[in-house]
Amino acid sequence: MATNQQRREAAKRKLERQLVHRAERAKRRRNVGIGVTIGAVIAVAGAIWLIVATNGSDSTGTQASATPTKPPEIKIPTQRAEAVKRPTALANPISCEFKAEADRPASKPAKAPANGNVASTGTVNATLKSTAGDIKITLDRSLAPCAVESFISLAKQGYFTDTECHRLSTEGLQMLQCGDPTAKGTGGPGYSFKDEVFPELKYGRGVLAMANSGPDTNGSQFFMVYGDAGLPPNYTVFGSISDEGLQVLDKVARAGIDPSSAATSQDGTGKPVTPVKFTAVSVEG
Repeated sequence: MATNQQRREAAKRKLERQLVHRAERAKRRRNVGIGVTIGAVIAVAGAIWLIVATNGSDSTGTQASATPTKPPEIKIPTQRAEAVKRPTALANPISCEFKAEADRPASKPAKAPANGNVASTGTVNATLKSTAGDIKITLDRSLAPCAVESFISLAKQGYFTDTECHRLSTEGLQMLQCGDPTAKGTGGPGYSFKDEVFPELKYGRGVLAMANSGPDTNGSQFFMVYGDAGLPPNYTVFGSISDEGLQVLDKVARAGIDPSSAATSQDGTGKPVTPVKFTAVSVEG
């Protein structure tokens, strides 16, 4: 029969074994946790490497070999914006002045329209023939007679031919910007003209407007709105885009923005993945 001393020693040995087993189990749990953590770190590091390898600039062409990712789905409104109209009609005719810019020479040979009176009534149809599809537009003299006069003049001179739309925006402001022969956003025809805006101006799907770098700096660059556009009334609206033309813009927008181009901009806009290069711009009449 075991004595009290023997029973105490047996209980002590049992307790020691239990403590050893518990320690071993605790050690195994920490190792598993460390393994999962290491695996997560490796996965994250791999993802970071993949992002850098995909988006980083590489002049040797390794970027082209990366598997392209599908651009995020964007929401484009299907309803056209309400047609823009002036609350008060302009005088007819109206005087336009196209000032030469000594510090900003023409990016492509162009002659400014003659200064003087132009009609402020009527519309003119035009077609922007592009590599992405034809975009038909209607120029409205009642909204911006000077902008219309300038656009027609440049189109007839072939100024827009072989130029590429350089800036696509898909969020907040949904538009495609064109009209710069340099495709850098800094080019122009070597002259400028005043804004033709009014406080009631609103922008939305189907609106055609002039781009600018500040008050009264209109030149050759313009933008076509295919969706939302919460802009202040600082941009001259000079026409509208046809439904068929909007379908072309929708297709371009859904293809997305070139990541390398967006990376160099401050607002995430950039060159569209689907090139939009004007092969010809025809004006009726």
